[in-house]
Amino acid sequence: MYKKLLLLTALCCISTTFFAQTIVSTTPENKKVVLEEFTGIHCSACPSGHVVADAIQSANPDDFFIINVHQGPFAIATGSEPNFITPWADAIANQTGLLGYPAGTINRTNFPGLEMGDPGTTAMGRGQWAAATDLVLAESSYVNLAVEATIDIPTNLMTIHLEAYYTADSPESSNMLNVAILQNNTLGPQSGGGQGNNYNHQHRLIDLATGQWGEEITNTTMGSFIDRTYNYTFPPSINGVYIDHNEIELVVFMAENNQTVVSGNKGIPDVNPLTSTNDASLLGINELVSACGVTSVVPEVTILNSGTDPITSLNFTYSTNGGATESYPWSGNLESLETVVVELPTIDYTAQAINTVDVSIDNDDFNDNNTTSTSFDDIIEAGTTIDLTIITDQYAQEISWELVASDGTVLESAQLTTGDNNQTLEYNFTFSEDCITFNINDSYGDGIINGGASLIDTNGIEIYPFFGNYGSGDTKPYYSKEVLGTDDLDLSKVSIYPNPAANILNIENAENSNIEVYDLLGKLLISKSSIDTLEQLNVSNLINGAYFIRIYNGLQLTTEKIIISR
Repeated sequence: MYKKLLLLTALCCISTTFFAQTIVSTTPENKKVVLEEFTGIHCSACPSGHVVADAIQSANPDDFFIINVHQGPFAIATGSEPNFITPWADAIANQTGLLGYPAGTINRTNFPGLEMGDPGTTAMGRGQWAAATDLVLAESSYVNLAVEATIDIPTNLMTIHLEAYYTADSPESSNMLNVAILQNNTLGPQSGGGQGNNYNHQHRLIDLATGQWGEEITNTTMGSFIDRTYNYTFPPSINGVYIDHNEIELVVFMAENNQTVVSGNKGIPDVNPLTSTNDASLLGINELVSACGVTSVVPEVTILNSGTDPITSLNFTYSTNGGATESYPWSGNLESLETVVVELPTIDYTAQAINTVDVSIDNDDFNDNNTTSTSFDDIIEAGTTIDLTIITDQYAQEISWELVASDGTVLESAQLTTGDNNQTLEYNFTFSEDCITFNINDSYGDGIINGGASLIDTNGIEIYPFFGNYGSGDTKPYYSKEVLGTDDLDLSKVSIYPNPAANILNIENAENSNIEVYDLLGKLLISKSSIDTLEQLNVSNLINGAYFIRIYNGLQLTTEKIIISR
């Protein structure tokens, strides 16, 4: 999954008669083609699909547009490989009926006799794309589209202007307007193609600005003019793959529903000239994870020079969980529009349920991009007795797993066999108190396609939620601790009052338990352990608002929302 900041607004002006359009043609045209090509970095046949698509585009440069959708088992990144999968990919692929990779749809339309799978489905093998394209290009379209855009690098803001004009009536009372954002010329791994880790990935889908199936358009009669302006703020990266503003491409299309694309068009955004001489942009911080017994992190920050002059020095200020700040002076030579990853010195932190790292640099010509932050969860604490469940696919022999103690001793392990195909395997273990790591591996590198694994303690705490899309492997450390069962605390007798509370919150009948109070963002504000039968908790330092109080007896037992007022 990736975390992103997205600002998307739509300003619209719709009329049932022609007026003031600036970029779209009002003359009837034939349909244009949108190829959605389903591909992946571990698909050895996919580069030949890219060659086929490129040849069709070369023959029809103004009428054929490619969207490369990284999806399926061959798209799963492992280790340090870049992850090109988007949250939109599976839903698009699942409606096609594809049976293998590469596969493609031409305008999400069924072409009888050309299907890869069952009759009526839309996915086709690469050998059928050209024939389907010729059929579509010969048909008239009832709607024309055009798009233009500009990107402002310091603010990461792309302004998209899109127009559509109906030259005839649509058979549907509403259509769906889609804006796909693509990135070209991304170097990365690719099985096949002969380029190793330097394969040049083109037309790579990175986002859908209008959502999974687009924006509904309700004026679909002849003469209707659709005018949209979208403001899209790029995140620093998507799945850890950084955005290159100079390689962005847009493909827009109108569909009659979730399928059946009528026509489309493409646009290459203009990148606004840089206006600052001295401007460093903090693009983001590397993904951070917690580990047993470790309460320090090493933030790595990616910097973009979004000014015209080289950057030779920067001063970083950073902190964890709002605590004491650390400073770090950096020196080098960062040319305009180049990026660099700066590793900051180790910083300690006091563990919370959700930990936050904040980084900033000194003022320059444009300060809105001078700060960045990231967050990561604290390590899970679970009971000593756990249940491991593995639901296998037809390739169980590819799967192995192990549970490893902090000293490296393998506590439990298994290598599955073909006899375990399409089975639900359940294990139960009890360990001593320790930091234990769960490892699961797949020798083929595609995870468990139609299954997954989960690790849960006997009190229901999810150490490893059910998951099978882990590529060649995954790992999860957790604390194994002696905990009291739910019977050791009668929740029906626990009393929390008054609510709202002004200064003192009384907690009765929770003897020998622990109490934690969090704000709604998950920040730990108050913590007390081994409380008495009556605990009087001082909450006078909390501002007005809603908070969560959690009562633990070795594990989380209950959550109560309370209102603290003063």
